[in-house]
Amino acid sequence: MTMTLQDEIQRLKRERGAVILAHNYQLGEVQDIADFTGDSLELARKATDIQADVIVFCGVHFMAETAAILNPGKTVLLPAEDAGCPMADMISGEQLRALKAQHPGAKVLCYVNSTAEVKSESDCCVTSANAVQVARSYAPDQPIIFVPDRHLGSYTAEQLGRTFILWPGFCPTHARLTQTHIQTARAQHPGAPVLVHPECPKPVRDAADAVLSTGGMCRHVQGRGESTFIIGTETGILHRLQLENPAKTFYPLLEQAVCPNMKKITLEKILWSLREMHAVITVPEPIAGKARHAIEAMLAIH
Repeated sequence: MTMTLQDEIQRLKRERGAVILAHNYQLGEVQDIADFTGDSLELARKATDIQADVIVFCGVHFMAETAAILNPGKTVLLPAEDAGCPMADMISGEQLRALKAQHPGAKVLCYVNSTAEVKSESDCCVTSANAVQVARSYAPDQPIIFVPDRHLGSYTAEQLGRTFILWPGFCPTHARLTQTHIQTARAQHPGAPVLVHPECPKPVRDAADAVLSTGGMCRHVQGRGESTFIIGTETGILHRLQLENPAKTFYPLLEQAVCPNMKKITLEKILWSLREMHAVITVPEPIAGKARHAIEAMLAIH
């Protein structure tokens, strides 16, 4: 019997004592082979509870870094070493230190879509799923610096009726979405709710029916009576939504809302990564220790 790619991956996974984690934006074939698929918050929580010796992280570099930070004794592999994040690259540790110097006394909330160095300069991490909850844990008069995503930062501030010091970063994929796309989609699919990600620009968020993380979208549609939904985020989430809700129909707000970095990992690269134990992602101390503090501060807030 011929062994398929999936069979060989499963064999090597057992041999290496590995677990495969995948983000919701990954290719469908990658999500299907994963032991766990989720959004950034779900994956961060999962990464604290892994018994396996090897973590194959199917996502982008900052996600593998986060897993490495939370699992200092384990081997974390990123099958596509060049899978980066333009938003994470929009601020450096040096730039954040300069911003903090301009606002003494301010607390720094950093989106998990950031480098380990930026996390190490922050008080607490957030994800799109819990940013409002985390920010609410600070006193109303506490100045807050929010990096690097100005859209998630402004959305979080709006929900709390506050003003944050925002860094002008953004996700290029979500920045492509517009009000016109929503108008067109509503005309094509009358009555279908429009769900968008908080990384979207404010006009898009304001025109939508709900603003949710990808994990939030998955939970939201399961509890709704509608049979058709318009999804305003990276198109990879449609695979999971359709899998979990076979009787419902999902349309992308924009078919071109594709993150090229999220699509760099393939089954072939997962197989090669397990076979060669490459590429190992590590974060040096003391950056790892400081970044771990910011991530654990987030996970401690329920």
